[in-house]
Amino acid sequence: MSDVLTKLEEVLISRKTADPDTSYVASLYQAGDAKILKKLGEEAIEVIIASQSETREQVVYEMADLWFHALVLLVHRGIPVSEVTDELTRRFGVSGIEEKASRATNG
Repeated sequence: MSDVLTKLEEVLISRKTADPDTSYVASLYQAGDAKILKKLGEEAIEVIIASQSETREQVVYEMADLWFHALVLLVHRGIPVSEVTDELTRRFGVSGIEEKASRATNG
């Protein structure tokens, strides 16, 4: 599963030097955080709407858009996808209640 995320991360990194006139991702990078965050929010809303009234295929489609734009944000911020997958690995086997409580005492 993470293989596709790694490959996508490589493509997104390569778009940092692409022409914004010919690359959608490069145009997002050029526009900066505000545009990327707006797009991420729009995609999250589309996932919610699809989950309430659309088909399974539409939910998958919208979720792929959401994940894609989340990866764009990570690459834009210079955060490797591996940091997120490492964090998920760290949380594996820990209840959500325990994990949230540990953040409250450590944060």
